Amino acid sequence: MHTLLPFLVLSLLITASAASPITSHRKSSPKSKAHEGQQPPKYFHEAGGSLELGHYDARYFKGEVPYEAHGPALRHLIRSWLATARGLGVETETWLAHGTLLGWWWSGRVMPWDYDLDVQMPTATLAYLGRHFNRTLHDYRFPVGDDGDGAGLGEGGRRSLVAGDGEDGGCGDRNNTGETYDGYVNKTYLLDVNPHHTDVGRGNGHNIIDARWIDVSNGLFIDITGLAERDPAGSPGVWSCKNAHKYRTAELYPVRHTEFEGVPASVPYAFDKILTDEYGSKSLVNTEWAGHHWAPELKEWVKDPDLPPEDEETKLNKQQQGSEAVVVVVEKTVMKGASKRDP
Repeated sequence: MHTLLPFLVLSLLITASAASPITSHRKSSPKSKAHEGQQPPKYFHEAGGSLELGHYDARYFKGEVPYEAHGPALRHLIRSWLATARGLGVETETWLAHGTLLGWWWSGRVMPWDYDLDVQMPTATLAYLGRHFNRTLHDYRFPVGDDGDGAGLGEGGRRSLVAGDGEDGGCGDRNNTGETYDGYVNKTYLLDVNPHHTDVGRGNGHNIIDARWIDVSNGLFIDITGLAERDPAGSPGVWSCKNAHKYRTAELYPVRHTEFEGVPASVPYAFDKILTDEYGSKSLVNTEWAGHHWAPELKEWVKDPDLPPEDEETKLNKQQQGSEAVVVVVEKTVMKGASKRDP
């Protein structure tokens, strides 16, 4: 009987040893499935969660740009993008979108209360930029004293440098205003394409922005989103981004050639329908918004004088109700013309 005890103990150990991998495997299966279903992490990170800080790239944020400098910074941002797109041969493949398109409709300029800018392009063009120009730095220069009001148009050019993956994007310690040489201010911008731009669906919403054009001196950026026929079988001719903005082919093409902030630009063919669908018909007639009013004699939006807090709240309520809206005729020039791309 004593001789059988070691044999029984050994048999139990062998059985437990053989069973343990199976038990371990079964316990790890749910983790494996959860891992497979995980959404990719957010690629672009902003400086903060507030409305203002949410429009700065965290890598290049050095502090909020004051109101007086914010408009000129955005003007040079869009001018540099349009000049670079022209240099890369995709000028007719990118067009103004969202609030930037609304600014063009009113005055051909950036809305003074905007925090960032928006452009769109086909996903095929986005993929092309991602393959050949992702994380490239581009220099842009403009005359000293040009605050973006049209005193002088800038010049752009691409570097042979590709930004690194460090915290500063590989751009080093650059100052907040650009470097001045021979009467020109030189600024540098980064074209950064989200590696998840090829994702078809919205996912968890962390990567709905497909690319950004970033001012590395302060972190301000242009959001670039790609449009595609995401369900050609079920909804042919319907283009959309990952954030559920939908357009029909005839609303986008042929794009119209025009100007924005004094440089050549493109807008969607049915820009008026696109704007009213997104913002409502009042967006084209309401002459008071966000602490500014439309000055027809100047053909631009002008900042209201600072009001006491209670008066400001009363005015905001009026704007939201739309009861005091004034209809004006806005004079614009639209240069109509088909793009090189067929509809």
